[in-house]
Amino acid sequence: MRVTAPRRDAGAASEPPSGRADRREPDDVQGVYVRSLIRSQLRLALTVAAGFIVATVLFVIAIALVPDLDRTLVVGVPVSWLLLGFGVYPLAITVGVLYLRAASRNEARYRALSEDS
Repeated sequence: MRVTAPRRDAGAASEPPSGRADRREPDDVQGVYVRSLIRSQLRLALTVAAGFIVATVLFVIAIALVPDLDRTLVVGVPVSWLLLGFGVYPLAITVGVLYLRAASRNEARYRALSEDS
């Protein structure tokens, strides 16, 4: 789903859906709310992406700095591989779930603000 600002070039011939005629306000409050939502979603996405990249790089660097992990085997598999397999993927899933919850919270705040005005 993509949230965009209301079109300014929409003709007057199109009628607003019934019960929502109050959505068109001359001071463009809705536009301000939408731009605020877009900025907050972008800020959230950039923060989450940067955090994930930093955590992944630190994880890989830590594994690279401890060479004994490659020589230690568990069920015939090097521990470094197990750490990558069972460390990075849960990190990615956790980051994805946290991002989804925060983005949903941002959109719920937007809906609450837009319904109040």
